[in-house]
Amino acid sequence: MSYQVLARKWRPKSFDTLVGQEHVVRALSHALDTGRLHHAWLFTGTRGVGKTTISRILAKALNCEQGVSAAPCGQCEACRAIDSDRFPDYVEMDAASNRGVDDMAALLDRAVYAPVIGRYKVYMIDEVHMLTGHAFNAMLKTLEEPPEHMKFILATTDPQKIPVTVLSRCLQFNLKQMPPGRITEHLARILESEAVPFEPGALRYLAHAASGSMRDALSLLDQAIAHGAGSVSEEQVTNMLGAVGEDHLYAILDAMAEGGADALLAVADNMESRSLSFEAALQALATLLARVALAQFAPAAITDADERARLLAQAGRFDAEYLQLAYQIAIHGRDELPLAPDEYTGFTMCLLRLLAFRPEQPSASGIGPSSGGGGGGGGSGKARPLPNKTAAAPAASTPGMSAPETITTNGNAAVTAAFKCGDWREVVRTLKLSGLARECAQHCEWVKCDGDRLYLRLSEAQRHMLDVNCAVFARIESDLARALGRPIRLDFETGIITGQTPAQLDELDRHELRAQAVAALESDPFVRELIERFDASLSESTARLL
Repeated sequence: MSYQVLARKWRPKSFDTLVGQEHVVRALSHALDTGRLHHAWLFTGTRGVGKTTISRILAKALNCEQGVSAAPCGQCEACRAIDSDRFPDYVEMDAASNRGVDDMAALLDRAVYAPVIGRYKVYMIDEVHMLTGHAFNAMLKTLEEPPEHMKFILATTDPQKIPVTVLSRCLQFNLKQMPPGRITEHLARILESEAVPFEPGALRYLAHAASGSMRDALSLLDQAIAHGAGSVSEEQVTNMLGAVGEDHLYAILDAMAEGGADALLAVADNMESRSLSFEAALQALATLLARVALAQFAPAAITDADERARLLAQAGRFDAEYLQLAYQIAIHGRDELPLAPDEYTGFTMCLLRLLAFRPEQPSASGIGPSSGGGGGGGGSGKARPLPNKTAAAPAASTPGMSAPETITTNGNAAVTAAFKCGDWREVVRTLKLSGLARECAQHCEWVKCDGDRLYLRLSEAQRHMLDVNCAVFARIESDLARALGRPIRLDFETGIITGQTPAQLDELDRHELRAQAVAALESDPFVRELIERFDASLSESTARLL
């Protein structure tokens, strides 16, 4: 028996087995079950997302011998004939090769006759945007008022080229690209059914290389199985695709965190020896940096548990500001590769630029997102202390070793005065925090101070900050201890904000200043004259005092 490629063998034969496109399946299922059948459907989307597959399922649903429904039996003669491309009342026409007015006229001439054996005649026109203008005009009248036994299914990858007169006569459904996670899950199910050993990391590379196309993913999987002699391993897939493996990317992150130029150059040399694409490497690095930044701000958005754990481990090693800068360096470095003397030089200069602009990073030891117990970020009203490293009291001197350098002893008078008054807003302002550290501190509410412990509260909406940016909170703690000239320890809890945070107070000030600016403008004679003479209006949202 000849081999059947995976894309054909595993083509879905019912709506239940279709991967993705739930919004289309839901609409078509309701229409079929309730009998509200339109005479023309238009499916748009990139290649390999299921346009032809949905068309065949829809044709079976309309012509199944068990009756019209969203769940065709798949066993009757009509269903089997459509699956095997031998059903006389289901016609698939490629508009790329049958695009003229004569081809369309011949199709419409046959359409007037009743179905041979089916309930409906279904005409599926693929890549319909390739039809000529005259062909579109020829089909307009039939498309608008077809015979009762006739249904049109149009499919295209470029709906912008379809005349609006055709679009207005169809129900249009936009098929989405497949997310990499869904592709990975589907490939894993197929390999398990085919009894082919595989490594999960290899499937992730195939999913990303498919660029949202399930058909492309299955074609690449066929190639990977052949390349791996019956198995799918991560190393073989990266060699086949010429992709940069995660080991290279995470080695770059490790070197960035530790400031190791030699380690970065070793990665570049290893990639050059394997003839890997430096452009693809910078693209993959920018993607990874974006994922790490996402893990800092919205870890729940990363659905894969293994990937989330690995990214969260990296998220605590870098400041959010530096990650944004590193991302910019990576994408601009990719654009500048053609301008470099050669790709290796351009790539290594980009890596060295990541080090040159690297600020002093917080220590990852004990401050990572996973420290302090679990991913819940502390329950409501539950205190969560941060590891006190920088602000710790000096340890006893050991013979032969100097005492560790810690905080200053004089402190900052302005911060001390605000701290004694419990004015957290003034403390934050006087500390002159910047970036994410300032943003985090701005959303905290002063609860109480007990000796060397300061208790702060975050709202439930800001709970994610406790898990994602512990390193940033530790920096706030150390800066505050240094300004006070004595050790201080911050304890965080989440709950209902009973007072007002610095961010809320700043917003009130902005509203008040805007109101003053609006009042000043409204009372200004020149402005009033403009409003009266030219029927002008005052844009209050842009008003401000200088």
